[in-house]
Amino acid sequence: MEFVATWISRIFGWSLLFLSVFVALETVMRKVFNTSLQGADELGGYVLAFGSSLAFVVTLAERAHIRIDVLHRKFPVRVQSLIDWLAALSMAVLGCFLLYVGWFVIKDTLAYGSTAATPWATPLIWPQTAWYAALAIFSISAIVLSVRATWLFFKGNHKTLAAEFNPKGAADELAEELRELAKRKGTSI
Repeated sequence: MEFVATWISRIFGWSLLFLSVFVALETVMRKVFNTSLQGADELGGYVLAFGSSLAFVVTLAERAHIRIDVLHRKFPVRVQSLIDWLAALSMAVLGCFLLYVGWFVIKDTLAYGSTAATPWATPLIWPQTAWYAALAIFSISAIVLSVRATWLFFKGNHKTLAAEFNPKGAADELAEELRELAKRKGTSI
């Protein structure tokens, strides 16, 4: 999952860099040449829709989705694993729901031959397909993780389930940052 999250982060980063260069070029052309490439806001919307859907995968892999965990670590490990298992299942259900609803958007776009109401008149099926593919990646990732959580839960391996699916606490995040810092410096902690 880490590998997928790393590559998704890179894709999103490159998309944002491309958008930044495009917006900068658009700004210079408007100020200096009094002309426009048009569509910077349209492109920005596409990058945002695609990138935010991909960000769901990264936050899933990093266990960074917001969960209210004030009491979570105070519960026994079995109760923690039950909560974590239910959280993993709910993410899979959310992913499937997003795919289900998103399919109607794709279906309507195809039926109506929708285009963007901009000078580019982009056929909306192209950016929506990228958006839907990103949602599919999230959904598949959430399903895979929920299957893993279900297997661990019913196998009775509550400690492993809690270790892999507990929300990250401040201590976990600090330890991770220190490991990353040590990697960059070439030492180990």
